[in-house]
Amino acid sequence: MPLQNRVDPFGAIHAVPERGLFTGNRGIIHDPETKTLLKKRWALQAWIICMCKFRDVRREPMGRNRPGGKAGWTELFFLDEVTALAAGHRPCFFCRRERATDFVRRFGEAFGIAEPRVPMVDKRLHRERLASGGLPPAADELAGLPDGAMVADGAKTYALRGGKALRWSFAGYDEAVAFDRFAGRPLSLLTPATTLCVLRQGYEPVWHPTAET
Repeated sequence: MPLQNRVDPFGAIHAVPERGLFTGNRGIIHDPETKTLLKKRWALQAWIICMCKFRDVRREPMGRNRPGGKAGWTELFFLDEVTALAAGHRPCFFCRRERATDFVRRFGEAFGIAEPRVPMVDKRLHRERLASGGLPPAADELAGLPDGAMVADGAKTYALRGGKALRWSFAGYDEAVAFDRFAGRPLSLLTPATTLCVLRQGYEPVWHPTAET
């Protein structure tokens, strides 16, 4: 049985076999004895996006990965960086330092902050992300959103790229839809407002290969 550690664009955590391109975490939110999630879905405001392979690090998902046999941070998995950003995560400064530095720099540019710091980003994201209680606004004009933004049409989710809406699934993107198909429909933005501003400043997230086809 798959572990419950796969994140969708809403930020919810599922048990499905697909893993995706990235891992990440929200702190320790699992019981290593049963390898199941606790009731809480985050332990920190810092929700990060990490590399699945980094140096020679080896971890047992939902295991005991801290000294003394204690539970380490709970490994979560994302289809791609676009999905992780929609769920409210941001790049990790340990294994993705260059990308994290770029993200925070563009955050500073977006909000006119001369010396931006990552706690500023985390605090804003925690207020905005759907999975930590935020309420994304309606997405009335898809054409005004940056590439990499994600929206929801009911339970269906789409990532915007090159003037098209790519339908998302845990296995990848399987359909490109013209924006006019959504005319008059009550869409919701999933990507936090702060992340949208960073995307507008030119941050380029990593896409799953199925987005190319």
